[in-house]
Amino acid sequence: MAKRVLTEFGMGTSLRQRDYTGAAKRAVQDALWHNSINMAEVFGFEKEAMQILLEVGVQEPDAVDASVLSDVFPYGNVSVSVVEGGLNIPRPDGEPTIIANVAISVAFEMERV
Repeated sequence: MAKRVLTEFGMGTSLRQRDYTGAAKRAVQDALWHNSINMAEVFGFEKEAMQILLEVGVQEPDAVDASVLSDVFPYGNVSVSVVEGGLNIPRPDGEPTIIANVAISVAFEMERV
């Protein structure tokens, strides 16, 4: 059974383009780019052994291209779940500012076979 060893959070926006995927991608980068965490090395695993669960919250989940988000990760087995969340902030011109929130969890199979 995989054991979660890390959770990171991020937020991203699309100010004027109404781009849910873009906002979610910025949120993933926000969570990743502020860290240099060497979990794989700490436990003696290859980086490719990381099981990454990406959870994305936006107001229009069907508008997110999950494959674009998976491509942000340079290694690991990525699973993406997009749910209703985040915020749409009304603007005077009628187009909302999109806010996406993400949680990234990293797990490893701790029992070696």
